[in-house]
Amino acid sequence: MISGKILRDAIISGANNINNQRSRVDELNVFPVPDGDTGTNMGMTVGAAVRELEALDDSCTVGEAAKTAASAMLRGARGNSGVITSLLFRGFSKALEGKKEADAADIVAALQKGVEGAYKAVMKPTEGTILTVARVASEEAAASDAADVPALWDVVLTAGQKALEDTPNLLPVLKKAGVVDAGGQGIMVIFEGMGKVFHGEAIIAGGEAAPNKAKLSTENAGKGVFTDDLMKVEDITNGYCTQFLINKNEGASAAKMRAFAESNGDSVVCIEDDDVINLHVHTADPGKILSEAIKYGYLTNFKIENMHEQFLARQKQGKSLEKQASAEKAPSQASEFIYAAVDPSRDYGFVAVAAGEGLKAVFTDLAADAVVSGGQTMNPSTEDILAAIQSVPAKTVFVLPNNKNIIMAAEQAQKLADRQVVVLPTRTVPMGITALLNFDPSVNAETNTINMMAAADKVSTGLITYAARDSEYDGKRIRKGEIMALENGKIVSTSTDITKATYRLARNMCKKDSSFVTIISGCDVSDEDAEKVTEIVKAKCPNHVEVSHIRGGQPVYYYMISVE
Repeated sequence: MISGKILRDAIISGANNINNQRSRVDELNVFPVPDGDTGTNMGMTVGAAVRELEALDDSCTVGEAAKTAASAMLRGARGNSGVITSLLFRGFSKALEGKKEADAADIVAALQKGVEGAYKAVMKPTEGTILTVARVASEEAAASDAADVPALWDVVLTAGQKALEDTPNLLPVLKKAGVVDAGGQGIMVIFEGMGKVFHGEAIIAGGEAAPNKAKLSTENAGKGVFTDDLMKVEDITNGYCTQFLINKNEGASAAKMRAFAESNGDSVVCIEDDDVINLHVHTADPGKILSEAIKYGYLTNFKIENMHEQFLARQKQGKSLEKQASAEKAPSQASEFIYAAVDPSRDYGFVAVAAGEGLKAVFTDLAADAVVSGGQTMNPSTEDILAAIQSVPAKTVFVLPNNKNIIMAAEQAQKLADRQVVVLPTRTVPMGITALLNFDPSVNAETNTINMMAAADKVSTGLITYAARDSEYDGKRIRKGEIMALENGKIVSTSTDITKATYRLARNMCKKDSSFVTIISGCDVSDEDAEKVTEIVKAKCPNHVEVSHIRGGQPVYYYMISVE
C-alpha cells in the first residue's frame, strides 16, 4: 500500500524530473502540427501542482493528494501534451477518490481512468503519441500480477518505454526524423520520477538540469525540428494555437463548447471539473472561439500563439542546431567561443568586453555568459564580438562594450547576429558592472535597456594611467611616462606618484550623494599597494561612503575608480 504522502512526493518527483529535462524533450518536437514546446508545456502543467502538493500535510490521503494534483494541473495545463497529461492525472483523482491508501489494483484503476479520459477528450486520437504510450503502459499493468505498487510501476516503466520506442513505427513523420514522440518521452520522464519515490528513494530535486548557461544538446541536431520535407508552413490552415479557462456559469455545457470548437478548428482538447473548462484548439479565428466561450462563463489564463511564427522559428532553430553540431566537431581556431543554437526557454544572455582575469571573473560572477578580452589599446573586432554573441544560447543577448572605442564594433556585430542583440553603450568597465547589477529578469528587454543604462549613466569613472608620449592638453604640457588622472574621460591632473594620484582622484570624485567607491587595481599594481590605496581612500572619503577593492588585473590602467 502507498500513503498519500508517497503519492504526493511521487508526483512532485515526476514534476521535477520533467522540468529538469524539458529541453531534451522539446528537441524531439516533430509532430506535424507545431504546437509549442512539448517538454516545456508538460513541465509547466505538472509543475503547476508542485506548490499545492507541497502545502499538503504528511498525513494527507491518496485521494486528497490525487485531487490536489489534478485540480492544479487542469488549471495550469498548457498545449495539447499538457492537457493530455492533466487528464491522465485526473484519472488518478477519480479512481482514488475517498481512499486513504492505494494498492496495486487501485493504481491500475487510476491509470485506466486516466487513459480513458484522455482518449475521450481528444477529437481524433492519433496512435504513436503520448496516448499510445500511456495506454500500453496501462494495459500491461492491468495484465500483470504485480503484488505491490513498486513492482507494478516497474511494469508501467518497461511497457511504456517499449511503446515509446515503437512510436516511429506508428507515425511515419517520427521515423523520417529519426526520433521518438516528444509527448510519449515526456510522460515517461514523469513516470520515471514517480517510480523513484515508489521504490523508497528520495524525491528528484528540482533545478538539476544543466545550468541556465548550458547549450542545447546537438545529439539530434536538425531532427527535433520541422524540416521542409516533413511539412510546409502553408500546410497550417488553423494557424492560432488557442487555449484558455472558462470559469463556468451554472449549467454550462463543456460538450457544446467542444462541438463548437471542433466545427471551427482542429486539435481540440476540452476538459472540465466542477468549476472550470480548459479548452485547447487550433483555429483560424481565435476571436470566434472566444466570443462563443464567453457565453459559458468568464475567461482567464489566455494563451494564443501564432503557429506560422512557431514553425519558422523551429526551422531556424534546426539549422542553428546543425551549425552548433558542426562547430562543436570542428571548433574555429580563430575564436575561443563555440556557436550555440538559441534555446527557446532562455530569454536573456550577456556578453561583456573586459581585459584582465580579475575583471573577467567579476563579469562572469554577475552572470555574463561570455567575456571578450579587450579594452583600451586592445579593441576586439566585430568578428570577435559576433562569435561571443552567437556562443550564448539566449533569445536576446545584451552586449556591454565597456569602452567608447568598442561600441561601434558591437553595433556591427548586432546587425550580423542570428538572434536579437541589444548593445548597451557602456563606455567604461564601472558602467558595465553597474548596468549588469541593474538587470531585472521580470521585465522586458526594452525596459531593461532603459533601466540598465539609466543606472550606468549615474556612475562616475576615474582612471589612473600613464602618458604614452609628450603632449599638451588644455594648455598644460604632459611628459611621457607621467601619471595621469582622468575623470569621465577628461584629464584632471598629472603626477609622478600613482598612490597620491589615485586617492586624490577618488576623494575629488566623491560627492555628497555618493554611496559607493570601488577601486579596481590593474596588472601592474601589487596587492599590497592596492590595499594601501584602498585604506587611504577610505580615510579620505566621508564615513557614509562604502569603499571596496577588486583585483581587476587590467592592463594600461593602474586603477579604475567607480563612484556611485
